[in-house]
Amino acid sequence: MLFQKLMQKVVEKGNLRLIGAGGRVYDCGDGSGERCTLRLHNRALEYTLVLNPPLYLAEAYMNGTISVEEGSLRGFIEMLARNYHVLENNRLVTLGFALARHTRHLKQYNPVGKAQQNVAHHYDLSGELYDLFLDTDRQYSCAYFRNGDESLEQAQADKKLHLAAKLYLNRPGLKLLDIGSGWGGLGLYMAQAGDCDVTGVTLSTEQHKLSCERAKKAGLEDRVKFHLRDYREDDNRYDRIVSVGMFEHVGKKNYREFFEKVSSLLADDGVFVLHSVGRVNDPGPVNPFIRKYIFPGTDVPTLGEVLPVIEDCMLTVTDVEVLRLHYAETLRHWEERFQANRGKVAELYDERFCRMWEAYLVGCEMGFRHQGLMVFQIQITKSATAVPQTRDYIYEWEHRHAGEASQAAE
Repeated sequence: MLFQKLMQKVVEKGNLRLIGAGGRVYDCGDGSGERCTLRLHNRALEYTLVLNPPLYLAEAYMNGTISVEEGSLRGFIEMLARNYHVLENNRLVTLGFALARHTRHLKQYNPVGKAQQNVAHHYDLSGELYDLFLDTDRQYSCAYFRNGDESLEQAQADKKLHLAAKLYLNRPGLKLLDIGSGWGGLGLYMAQAGDCDVTGVTLSTEQHKLSCERAKKAGLEDRVKFHLRDYREDDNRYDRIVSVGMFEHVGKKNYREFFEKVSSLLADDGVFVLHSVGRVNDPGPVNPFIRKYIFPGTDVPTLGEVLPVIEDCMLTVTDVEVLRLHYAETLRHWEERFQANRGKVAELYDERFCRMWEAYLVGCEMGFRHQGLMVFQIQITKSATAVPQTRDYIYEWEHRHAGEASQAAE
């Protein structure tokens, strides 16, 4: 079968066994590591899978037309991730990858209405679903693992602490804007730890509803306001701006619009911290399965694509940090919790949904471990004197507030 020929060329290192729809067995790889056995239940897959393996393999698993009979989905995806460079250079699939690269700009159209549709596709799912795999604060972005053995709650508390330190909250009453405020946890933290007046904006109705409830419950509704609106519709001025996990949805062709708007919102002595998924290698299209089923409209930038636009908008980059395996560890925690609650997820949705999210969580984790994905944090100002000359203030803030973060994680 054609798919078997592709896998025998792609899997240079690993131990993969394929069982075709007719029962014929094929072995791929050098035999190293634990064997993973896949069975194809549809004869057409033996040929169609080669047309777009990243999309059609995940779809087939999601739809139950491929099953893992030995080993695990994690083992199979990791095997492919380790050999992905071979897949990208294979003549059978090169045309599909090239087409994806040349048409990706067509998928980055991002007006206000379209952006809200894309957000609703993912973030307006059942709130109960997110409680089954996220930390108790519902931080749905890369955590910060100082040592690597922290609990998910501690690592997410440390992420908020790390961002607050970079925002240089040097006086009470700072006006802070959170672009893409999620379920409100970061904004509430900034109000409590930094004594800020916080405005959060989200395009998710479910996130907005819960954020407002949380602010009221915490007695902070006078200092923390969440709005269901696009950041482009805001005309106020802010001393501090933070954006976590939102920039991936802006689209390359819209970077200038984003940074020009941020510049107009930011005070002359203000500080902006951008936290985003990125790539360490050449720009490329997002995994087609992720774009189609999980995050429509998403895009993953390189620093080389982002930094020139920031400079062209007359903004100053004052600090850059690359978090390499932090998101891989975050996703590992999420997937473990998801599997522990799989039965409850199936009750909310169905087995097809469970398989789709398995492929999403494990596939993204392996992207960070083996395929050049990372997270970057960029501190941006208008003035060279907006933050101190050295990074000591970051460490001093974290040291002063570390106890609060540990207490919040308990």
